[in-house]
Amino acid sequence: MAMIEIISGEKGKGKTKELLGRVNSSVDSVSGNIVYLDKSQKHMYELKNKVRLINVMDYLIDTCDEFLGFICGIVSQDNDLEEMYLDSFLTIASIHSDEELNHAIQKLDAISEKFNVKFVLSVSRDESKLTDVAKAKIVVSL
Repeated sequence: MAMIEIISGEKGKGKTKELLGRVNSSVDSVSGNIVYLDKSQKHMYELKNKVRLINVMDYLIDTCDEFLGFICGIVSQDNDLEEMYLDSFLTIASIHSDEELNHAIQKLDAISEKFNVKFVLSVSRDESKLTDVAKAKIVVSL
């Protein structure tokens, strides 16, 4: 059941709005916990109070692997975690290349499978500029 979904599109196309809509509507149907990772606290008041917002920028993460370790730390601390929403994914995950993007998606896939956590990512890139690994996960292209 666990999986990864990607909302893709250039900056300013409405990915965050789509992500916020999804996270807030899933609050009613999910029995476990939901975490929303972002690069600021900006959207704190747009999230229902059942959603835990984490500002990734507070945690001095410099590389993609450090970010993936951070994700594992969150997963390990919350046995009831069901869904994670990752806004500004390329930024918060310190992803600077296609190789890093593929690596991150493959790792998240493994984490998702093992711990039954669904990941929804917003990726600021047009679908045509994404790798095949990423394209396979797209649910919304804006």
